[in-house]
Amino acid sequence: MESYQFIDDKNLDQFHKILSSKMRNGFVIIEHNEKLPYVVLSKEKKEINHSLHFVLTIMTLGFWSIVWIYLIVTLSRKKDILVALDEDGNLFEEKCLSK
Repeated sequence: MESYQFIDDKNLDQFHKILSSKMRNGFVIIEHNEKLPYVVLSKEKKEINHSLHFVLTIMTLGFWSIVWIYLIVTLSRKKDILVALDEDGNLFEEKCLSK
């Protein structure tokens, strides 16, 4: 039984554009496969200056705490994503589980 791949140059160009966009945003390639076309990308967590945010929270009577909590939730985790083309040539992106 043969398997047909419907991956063309247009889909590969779109795949490489998304890949370069992610890399500009700070992601690094962990795993790469040209045959299947998929890439696993990772972005390390960023350090947050908690003392600065505490002072800003005090100065704004607590309103800055909303921003501070948002930064803690979004920046304090390592992010791993999978960008790939399936057999039909559709591009997809999924979050990977990380430790």
